Amino acid sequence: MPIAKAKRAGAERGNVAHGLARSRQQAERRGRIAEWFAATLLVAKGYRILARRQRGPYGEIDLIAARGRRIAFVEVKQRRSTEEAASAVSATQASRLADAAERWLWRNPRYRDFEVGLDAVLLGPRMWPRHIENALNSW
Repeated sequence: MPIAKAKRAGAERGNVAHGLARSRQQAERRGRIAEWFAATLLVAKGYRILARRQRGPYGEIDLIAARGRRIAFVEVKQRRSTEEAASAVSATQASRLADAAERWLWRNPRYRDFEVGLDAVLLGPRMWPRHIENALNSW
């Protein structure tokens, strides 16, 4: 393979990798914005945000919020419509969220006696976010 052709091929691979990194960055940014909208909705409903993006061995909890004696572990989903967002939540995600919530509660004993909810906030473009309490409890 001529050197010029090899350089072009390497540059194209680099552009593809750069494009994937940019795509991930854009997805990360959209996710942060969606979580901000979700947190704003929860605060408007009287919740206090305890934590955002809690990462652990069982996965990530997007938001942890409390209101009264209820603590909500919230999965935030943004898609083209709230129906698509709702269908994007899987049983596997619900199980991971439950495991991560249990681990978080053991690390934060103050909240162990609270009513626990595995909630979802669904977002679509040009729509108000929809908070569904106990959306993931039934999984």
